Amino acid sequence: MKVGILLPVTGQQATRENITQVAKEAENEGFDSLWVLERLLAPLAPQTPYPATPDGSLPPQYQNVLDPLVTLSYVASITNKISLGTSVIDMLFHNPVILARTFATLDILSKGRIICGLGLGWSKDEYDVSNIPFKNKGKRADEMIDTLKRIWTSDEVQFSGDYYNIPPSKIGPKPIQKPNIPIHLGGFSQGTFSRIIKYDLNGWLGVLAGPLDYLQNSINTIKDLAKKANKDPNKFRVILLAYPNVTDSSQSDQGKRFPLTGTIEQIGDDIQKIKQMEVDHIVFGYNFVPIYNDVSNIISKTRQLSKLAR
Repeated sequence: MKVGILLPVTGQQATRENITQVAKEAENEGFDSLWVLERLLAPLAPQTPYPATPDGSLPPQYQNVLDPLVTLSYVASITNKISLGTSVIDMLFHNPVILARTFATLDILSKGRIICGLGLGWSKDEYDVSNIPFKNKGKRADEMIDTLKRIWTSDEVQFSGDYYNIPPSKIGPKPIQKPNIPIHLGGFSQGTFSRIIKYDLNGWLGVLAGPLDYLQNSINTIKDLAKKANKDPNKFRVILLAYPNVTDSSQSDQGKRFPLTGTIEQIGDDIQKIKQMEVDHIVFGYNFVPIYNDVSNIISKTRQLSKLAR
């Protein structure tokens, strides 16, 4: 199983120095990938409650977030071989032609190291500031994915849809990776899983947000949908974003213990179970745990977890 790490792109830790340290040390340690996320704003009175807090407010770290694609451009220039991914870009906040060109440019400048993780977004406030209607997100996402793939793979591009239109055009550059930059789709809905299969995307970019049974059920759903569509279920790969919280003492109540929380041994057991689910790539993030303030500790903990995942 491949191992990645989420760069410190949020909160007060989002500095040039910390980005540089994590990127270079991660590559030197032999980690497989570096990741960024997208957050446009932290509304003071959110229209859509944040799902991970009791009162629906966004964590303070989201009040300061580096631009994901600009950050990857910088990281591409200071690394040589480690993969660079987005977990995730909220695709509907972007123009498809501009987004396709930006990703293709990154792929060229990084010599083919980009992984395109896309999501629909969940915040109505972010939709509002992007001047995008909150309804019909799924249909708009279908067109976005279709246009991205066409731009990356076709010499001549033309598209006429309900939301996007491209006149017959030559659009470059094309990415180095063929037939296109790997696309993984984030989300937990049936529509997300169906979209992965329908458009032959590379796979699912999940987040460990509950018991491991939930993760297994999602993976099973994707495989079942692939079989029903007469497609190889094993071609759709799984990348998992997880937030480990390593503690000195064992979390004794296994029934209530959140996955990847506890001692290194307990987390190691969780990682092995995740690996048995045929998760191909696990990405460790530390935004919401105490060691996020210590960049060197982040690398040290990821080194330990990496040994458990290999």
